[in-house]
Amino acid sequence: MKTKVKLLALGLFAAFITSCAPQTYFQVYKASPTHEMEANSASLVYEDDHCMVFYNLWADGGNMGFRFYNKTDQNIYLYLDQSFFVINGMAHDYYKNRVFTNSSNLASSVTRSGVASASLSGITALGLLQTNSLTTAKSAVASTSSGSAVSYHEAPVVCIPSKTSKIFVEYSINNVPYRSCDLFRYPNRKQMSTQTFTKEDSPFVFSNRLLYTVGEGSIPIGFTNEFYVTEITNLPEREMFDAHNEEFCGQKSMTPTRVYTKVSPARFFIKYTKGGDIWKH
Repeated sequence: MKTKVKLLALGLFAAFITSCAPQTYFQVYKASPTHEMEANSASLVYEDDHCMVFYNLWADGGNMGFRFYNKTDQNIYLYLDQSFFVINGMAHDYYKNRVFTNSSNLASSVTRSGVASASLSGITALGLLQTNSLTTAKSAVASTSSGSAVSYHEAPVVCIPSKTSKIFVEYSINNVPYRSCDLFRYPNRKQMSTQTFTKEDSPFVFSNRLLYTVGEGSIPIGFTNEFYVTEITNLPEREMFDAHNEEFCGQKSMTPTRVYTKVSPARFFIKYTKGGDIWKH
């Protein structure tokens, strides 16, 4: 009987702890480009005669960064001071005239050792005078440190050599969960639903407007990679992950790891927790 009571108490305690723990939810966004882009499992790709631009939006808040690849046999110059991230009609500069600093520190220590000795005299149990020598080791540690720092200014124009890529990461898309009467804020499995949008009624229309030249002194070429959110879904945490045993060279891992189930270069998400509010939507 006592055992049953203990098990019941442990079960109630575990349920209490679980109910008090913050519950995690995810708002998942799906986006579409307004102009045709090649899509694969890793990227959305824009291409013209001189370059390829790769996008993968999948990140918490959405990643509007891009990889710029130079297809030509000449240098390409990307004008960051004339390139912008635009969201819902608001433009944000890629060039901010910042100063960056790289620093390094070097620490070293030197240990010096020595021997300390002392004599102890006293009367033995037989009434004789006896002197003993006591020897101990001693050491001292001296530490020194030095550092250096290199500062450099952000470049308004970035050179991308022939047949190479450079990555540019600056802005996220949205960091605050979108709220709608058509979406449960903290849905259970039966309450999950997806709200869809056209470009005209989408809550998020965003783009990169980039300007570059091929070689020096050539006519600048500009283009816009524009996207808009087409779907938004709120999900409980358990719907976002699956257990997966990693495999390498035919061997599977012993323990499964959690992996996202909704991964796509055209999707991104916001992770949020249930607070003390009573909002349904």
